[in-house]
Amino acid sequence: MTTQTQNTYPKLNRLMAFDFGTQRMGVAVGQRLTNSAEPLQPLKMRDGIPNWDQLQALIEEWQPDGFVVGLPLNMDGSTSDMSLRANKFAKRLEGRFHRPSLTHDERLTSFEAKGIVIAQSGQRDFGKHSVDGLAAQLILESWMAQHPRVNVAEGDANDTTEY
Repeated sequence: MTTQTQNTYPKLNRLMAFDFGTQRMGVAVGQRLTNSAEPLQPLKMRDGIPNWDQLQALIEEWQPDGFVVGLPLNMDGSTSDMSLRANKFAKRLEGRFHRPSLTHDERLTSFEAKGIVIAQSGQRDFGKHSVDGLAAQLILESWMAQHPRVNVAEGDANDTTEY
């Protein structure tokens, strides 16, 4: 898996983000040019394992340059069982699809997504009104905010960053 640094990842423009879960996984796609993301339908998981064929079809449809996987750390910043599984998923994404796969702290994104759904619709049935895609959208928007796109004219013209 790709180690995150402070560079701006100049070659990552179209991204796909995941809110990893054992039953469902939220998915969102976004563009760094517009700094916007949109949720997609969540993917069903089988004990944390996606249907790789379904995921491949989604990747072929959207053609992301890379992936951002939410890392569900404990509130104190320590790793959790779920963060270890999400990290493993990120590594498998990179290995299978030969695109950089980055992780991003996702603490409280599902909580925030639930708050948005309640505020917009008044609904509290999160099985029926899934927040997974919205959580993936929040993860991706947060990553893009921390890694703004820099034009070569504005940034370092000598930047040789791989991504």
